[in-house]
Amino acid sequence: MNDLNDESKSDKEKEIQEDKLSIEDQLKNSEDKLLRSLAEIENQRNRYEKEIKEAIDFGSFNFARESLAILDNLRRAYNSIKNDESLKTNKDLSKFLKNIEIIEKDILSIFKRNKIEKIDTDKKKFDPNFHQAMTEIEDNKVEPGKIIQEIQAGYMYGNRLLRPSLVAVSKKIEQKDQEIKEKSEKKS
Repeated sequence: MNDLNDESKSDKEKEIQEDKLSIEDQLKNSEDKLLRSLAEIENQRNRYEKEIKEAIDFGSFNFARESLAILDNLRRAYNSIKNDESLKTNKDLSKFLKNIEIIEKDILSIFKRNKIEKIDTDKKKFDPNFHQAMTEIEDNKVEPGKIIQEIQAGYMYGNRLLRPSLVAVSKKIEQKDQEIKEKSEKKS
Protein backbone atom coordinates (compact mmCIF):
# COMPACT_ATOMS: atom_id res chain seq x y z
CA MET A 1 0.00 0.00 0.00
CA ASN A 2 2.87 2.19 0.77
CA ASP A 3 4.13 1.64 -2.74
CA LEU A 4 0.83 2.88 -4.16
CA ASN A 5 1.01 5.99 -2.05
CA ASP A 6 4.59 6.60 -3.15
CA GLU A 7 3.59 6.13 -6.76
CA SER A 8 0.64 8.48 -6.49
CA LYS A 9 2.86 11.04 -4.72
CA SER A 10 5.42 10.90 -7.52
CA ASP A 11 2.66 11.25 -10.12
CA LYS A 12 1.31 14.27 -8.27
CA GLU A 13 4.82 15.74 -8.03
CA LYS A 14 5.29 15.24 -11.77
CA GLU A 15 1.99 16.96 -12.46
CA ILE A 16 2.96 19.85 -10.18
CA GLN A 17 6.32 20.18 -11.97
CA GLU A 18 4.61 20.03 -15.35
CA ASP A 19 2.17 22.70 -14.18
CA LYS A 20 5.12 24.81 -12.98
CA LEU A 21 6.85 24.41 -16.37
CA SER A 22 3.62 25.11 -18.06
CA ILE A 23 3.11 28.25 -15.97
CA GLU A 24 6.71 29.37 -16.64
CA ASP A 25 6.25 28.74 -20.38
CA GLN A 26 3.00 30.64 -20.31
CA LEU A 27 4.70 33.51 -18.53
CA LYS A 28 7.51 33.56 -21.12
CA ASN A 29 4.98 33.45 -23.95
CA SER A 30 3.02 36.27 -22.37
CA GLU A 31 6.19 38.35 -21.96
CA ASP A 32 7.14 37.69 -25.57
CA LYS A 33 3.68 38.69 -26.80
CA LEU A 34 3.78 41.84 -24.68
CA LEU A 35 7.20 42.83 -26.04
CA ARG A 36 6.06 42.21 -29.62
CA SER A 37 2.92 44.29 -29.05
CA LEU A 38 4.96 47.13 -27.57
CA ALA A 39 7.37 47.01 -30.53
CA GLU A 40 4.44 47.06 -32.98
CA ILE A 41 2.90 50.04 -31.19
CA GLU A 42 6.26 51.87 -31.33
CA ASN A 43 6.64 51.11 -35.05
CA GLN A 44 3.13 52.31 -35.72
CA ARG A 45 3.74 55.53 -33.76
CA ASN A 46 6.93 56.16 -35.76
CA ARG A 47 5.05 55.59 -39.03
CA TYR A 48 2.33 58.04 -38.01
CA GLU A 49 4.90 60.65 -36.96
CA LYS A 50 6.65 60.27 -40.31
CA GLU A 51 3.36 60.60 -42.20
CA ILE A 52 2.42 63.70 -40.22
CA LYS A 53 5.83 65.26 -40.89
CA GLU A 54 5.52 64.53 -44.62
CA ALA A 55 1.99 65.94 -44.67
CA ILE A 56 3.24 69.13 -43.03
CA ASP A 57 6.34 69.36 -45.22
CA PHE A 58 4.66 68.54 -48.52
CA GLY A 59 1.01 69.30 -47.83
CA SER A 60 1.32 72.57 -49.66
CA PHE A 61 3.19 70.98 -52.60
CA ASN A 62 0.28 71.37 -55.05
CA PHE A 63 -0.37 74.93 -53.91
CA ALA A 64 3.30 75.75 -54.44
CA ARG A 65 3.29 74.19 -57.92
CA GLU A 66 0.22 76.15 -58.97
CA SER A 67 1.67 79.36 -57.53
CA LEU A 68 4.48 79.13 -60.08
CA ALA A 69 1.93 80.10 -62.75
CA ILE A 70 1.61 83.52 -61.09
CA LEU A 71 5.34 84.07 -61.37
CA ASP A 72 5.40 82.81 -64.98
CA ASN A 73 2.55 85.12 -65.99
CA LEU A 74 4.17 88.07 -64.27
CA ARG A 75 7.40 87.42 -66.21
CA ARG A 76 5.44 87.11 -69.51
CA ALA A 77 3.62 90.37 -68.78
CA TYR A 78 6.94 92.10 -68.05
CA ASN A 79 8.50 90.89 -71.31
CA SER A 80 5.36 91.70 -73.32
CA ILE A 81 5.11 95.23 -71.97
CA LYS A 82 8.85 95.84 -72.30
CA ASN A 83 8.90 94.72 -75.94
CA ASP A 84 5.68 96.49 -77.01
CA GLU A 85 6.67 99.20 -79.50
CA SER A 86 3.59 101.33 -78.79
CA LEU A 87 4.49 101.54 -75.08
CA LYS A 88 8.17 102.37 -75.53
CA THR A 89 7.36 106.06 -75.96
CA ASN A 90 5.43 106.17 -72.67
CA LYS A 91 7.41 108.08 -70.06
CA ASP A 92 6.00 105.93 -67.22
CA LEU A 93 7.02 102.63 -68.77
CA SER A 94 10.21 102.31 -66.73
CA LYS A 95 8.32 102.97 -63.46
CA PHE A 96 5.72 100.35 -64.34
CA LEU A 97 8.40 97.78 -65.24
CA LYS A 98 10.24 98.56 -62.01
CA ASN A 99 7.05 97.85 -60.02
CA ILE A 100 6.65 94.50 -61.78
CA GLU A 101 10.27 93.67 -60.87
CA ILE A 102 9.56 94.52 -57.22
CA ILE A 103 6.49 92.25 -57.20
CA GLU A 104 8.55 89.46 -58.77
CA LYS A 105 11.28 89.85 -56.14
CA ASP A 106 8.65 89.74 -53.38
CA ILE A 107 7.18 86.53 -54.76
CA LEU A 108 10.65 84.95 -55.03
CA SER A 109 11.38 86.03 -51.45
CA ILE A 110 8.16 84.39 -50.25
CA PHE A 111 9.06 81.25 -52.19
CA LYS A 112 12.52 81.15 -50.63
CA ARG A 113 11.11 81.46 -47.10
CA ASN A 114 8.85 78.51 -47.90
CA LYS A 115 11.67 76.28 -49.24
CA ILE A 116 10.88 76.89 -52.93
CA GLU A 117 14.15 77.43 -54.78
CA LYS A 118 14.83 78.10 -58.47
CA ILE A 119 16.91 75.42 -60.21
CA ASP A 120 20.18 76.89 -61.48
CA THR A 121 20.70 76.15 -65.18
CA ASP A 122 23.43 78.69 -65.97
CA LYS A 123 26.32 76.87 -67.72
CA LYS A 124 25.15 73.56 -66.25
CA LYS A 125 25.25 70.13 -67.83
CA PHE A 126 21.82 68.72 -68.72
CA ASP A 127 20.46 66.54 -65.90
CA PRO A 128 17.18 64.71 -66.64
CA ASN A 129 16.40 64.70 -62.91
CA PHE A 130 16.05 68.50 -62.91
CA HIS A 131 15.79 69.56 -66.56
CA GLN A 132 13.50 68.78 -69.47
CA ALA A 133 15.07 69.26 -72.91
CA MET A 134 12.68 71.08 -75.23
CA THR A 135 15.10 71.43 -78.13
CA GLU A 136 18.67 70.79 -79.17
CA ILE A 137 20.77 73.52 -80.72
CA GLU A 138 23.77 72.62 -82.85
CA ASP A 139 26.88 74.44 -81.64
CA ASN A 140 30.48 73.21 -81.79
CA LYS A 141 31.65 76.04 -79.52
CA VAL A 142 29.74 74.62 -76.56
CA GLU A 143 30.29 71.19 -75.04
CA PRO A 144 27.49 68.79 -76.08
CA GLY A 145 24.89 68.31 -73.36
CA LYS A 146 25.33 71.79 -71.87
CA ILE A 147 22.30 73.99 -71.31
CA ILE A 148 22.37 76.92 -73.73
CA GLN A 149 19.03 78.53 -72.91
CA GLU A 150 16.41 78.32 -70.18
CA ILE A 151 12.94 78.39 -71.71
CA GLN A 152 11.05 78.13 -68.40
CA ALA A 153 12.50 78.16 -64.89
CA GLY A 154 12.28 75.01 -62.81
CA TYR A 155 11.86 74.88 -59.03
CA MET A 156 12.59 72.59 -56.09
CA TYR A 157 10.39 72.32 -53.00
CA GLY A 158 12.90 71.36 -50.34
CA ASN A 159 14.59 68.27 -51.76
CA ARG A 160 11.65 67.46 -54.00
CA LEU A 161 11.28 68.50 -57.65
CA LEU A 162 8.39 70.93 -57.98
CA ARG A 163 8.80 71.55 -61.71
CA PRO A 164 11.69 70.75 -64.07
CA SER A 165 13.47 73.52 -65.96
CA LEU A 166 12.54 73.59 -69.64
CA VAL A 167 15.81 74.05 -71.51
CA ALA A 168 17.59 74.08 -74.86
CA VAL A 169 20.64 71.81 -74.93
CA SER A 170 23.73 72.00 -77.14
CA LYS A 171 24.73 69.26 -79.53
CA LYS A 172 27.57 68.92 -82.01
CA ILE A 173 26.94 69.95 -85.58
CA GLU A 174 26.77 66.77 -87.58
CA GLN A 175 29.60 66.32 -90.11
CA LYS A 176 27.37 66.44 -93.23
CA ASP A 177 25.58 69.56 -92.03
CA GLN A 178 28.91 71.19 -91.22
CA GLU A 179 30.32 70.38 -94.69
CA ILE A 180 27.22 71.88 -96.36
CA LYS A 181 27.54 74.97 -94.18
CA GLU A 182 31.23 75.37 -95.04
CA LYS A 183 30.54 74.97 -98.78
CA SER A 184 27.79 77.59 -98.66
CA GLU A 185 30.13 79.94 -96.78
CA LYS A 186 32.88 79.49 -99.43
CA LYS A 187 30.42 80.30 -102.22
CA SER A 188 29.41 83.54 -100.50
